[in-house]
Amino acid sequence: MFKRVALFIATNLAVILVLSVVLRLLGVDRILDESGAGINYEALLILSLVFGFGGSFISLAISKWMAKRTTGAQVITQPSNATESWLLATVERQARQAGIDTPEVAVYDSPDMNAFATGARRNSALVAVSTGLLNGMPKDEVEAVLAHEVSHVANGDMVTLTLVQGVVNTFVIFFSRIIGHFVDRVILRNEQGYGIGYFAAVITAQLVLGILASTIVMWVSRQREFRADAGSAKLNGREPMINALARLERGQPGELPEALQAFGISGGGKKRFARLFMSHPPIPERIEALRRL
Repeated sequence: MFKRVALFIATNLAVILVLSVVLRLLGVDRILDESGAGINYEALLILSLVFGFGGSFISLAISKWMAKRTTGAQVITQPSNATESWLLATVERQARQAGIDTPEVAVYDSPDMNAFATGARRNSALVAVSTGLLNGMPKDEVEAVLAHEVSHVANGDMVTLTLVQGVVNTFVIFFSRIIGHFVDRVILRNEQGYGIGYFAAVITAQLVLGILASTIVMWVSRQREFRADAGSAKLNGREPMINALARLERGQPGELPEALQAFGISGGGKKRFARLFMSHPPIPERIEALRRL
């Protein structure tokens, strides 16, 4: 985890450094200096990093707590029936196969067939399944879904998506403020602090860049789904996962709170949205990818 964090932060810094150099080569800083409106790139970078990564890491740190509150998931500490005993034993076996500590296992009340995994660390995670999934799938398919979620944990997908989100947040903050500064000082020629033009430009740029940046996060999320499907096939066999996905396609897609959609077994993208903004690939593509394994 720490190597991944260091790599993403180093990459983020390197890319922003390169882009800052490009801005200088293009003469943006010279134009600003000539207008008496230079910008402190280093201070802006620090601000962008703090706000870009801060919110993402805070969300990751409280992800298990939020997941339990938003879904009402009840962690199984002492199995009260045969199903709960089977769930615990299955996740424990799969976690051992995947080389991670056993996650907390929870069940939440929902008619939708869905499941999710979350947590700040791969060895301190939460795997939760809905009552709809337990009642609507045979055991071998439920086992495949559990293996999918355990693979998410073993692959460190929660941390990876958090880091990617932090990177794009940093870029959005960094460039929206450069655009706002340019509009306010160069185009509007405001010399007395920041005017309304700056704030309007920053808000507009942040909205536009944020939408573009979200497509990057969603693309990464879709790739992690393919990888988790493959992980399920490795832990539990290919056919049960294919059958589970086919059942999900025939049924009503499960819905999770927005913060958890990227970590569910299905959902995350709705038909009315473009493919670029889907957190999960279409189920037929996932099935085809499994058949090609």
